[in-house]
Amino acid sequence: MTRGTQRVALVTGAAGGIGLGIAERLAMQGAIVLITDVAAHLADSAAALREKGHRVNAVPGDVTDEAWCGEVVARARRDHGSLDILVNNAGISPKRDGRKIPVRDTDLAEWNRVLAVNLTGAFLLCRAATPAMQERGFGRVVNIASQAARTRADIAGAAYAASKSGMIGLSRVLASEVGRDGVTVNCIAPGRIESPMAAVAGADANREYVQRIPVGRIGTADDIAATVAFLASEEAGFITGATLDVNGGFFMG
Repeated sequence: MTRGTQRVALVTGAAGGIGLGIAERLAMQGAIVLITDVAAHLADSAAALREKGHRVNAVPGDVTDEAWCGEVVARARRDHGSLDILVNNAGISPKRDGRKIPVRDTDLAEWNRVLAVNLTGAFLLCRAATPAMQERGFGRVVNIASQAARTRADIAGAAYAASKSGMIGLSRVLASEVGRDGVTVNCIAPGRIESPMAAVAGADANREYVQRIPVGRIGTADDIAATVAFLASEEAGFITGATLDVNGGFFMG
C-alpha cells in the first residue's frame, strides 16, 4: 500500500459485510483503521480484527450527522496524526418482500433517508476530510457506488440508484478540485456481492443472476476490498475521477 509510511484509514458502514472486509484488507496492509457504523456489534467487529493483530478501532456514529462527521475526522488527526484514506461505504437499500420498491410506492421520507445515508453522508465526510489531505499532499478517497448507478437496477429502488449515481458525480467533481494536491477520488461500482443486502433478494434470484455473469459467480467482499486497497495505494496516484466496475463482467461500460 505504501512506501514506508503508515497510513490512517476511515471506513464507514464497516460493522460487517463489504465494509468490514475493506477494513481488514487495509489493516492487513499496515494501515491503522477506524471503522464506523450505527450497528450495535461494531465494537465486536473491531475486537475480532484486533485479535488478528490488526490496529482497528471502532468509532460508532451516524454519517448523516454533520457534527459527527467533523468530529471523527478530527479524532483521526488528533489520535493518529492524519487521515489518509477515506472509504465511504455506508449505504442502505430498502426492499419490500425482497424486491425493489417502485417509484410510485416510494414515500418522500424513505427517499430522503436513503439519500441522506448513501450520498449526503459521503459528501459530509469528503468535505471534512479532504482539506487536511490537501495540506499534507496525499489522500485517497474511495466511494462505494453501485452497478445500479451504471445500468438497469434489478433489485435496487430509485432512491438507491439515484444516490449512487450522485456519488459518482460527487467523486468526479471533487477529483477535479483536489487532484493537484496529491488527493485522488474514485468510485467502485460493485455488482451483486455476497452480503446481507444481496441476501434479501433471495436464493432463487441470485442463482438466476449468476447465469448472466460471464465469470459465473457472485462477487465477494474480498473482491471489493482488493480493489479498494489498490485505489488507496500510492501506485494508483494517476487514477482519479474514475469508476471501476467490479461485477464479473455483468456490465461492461
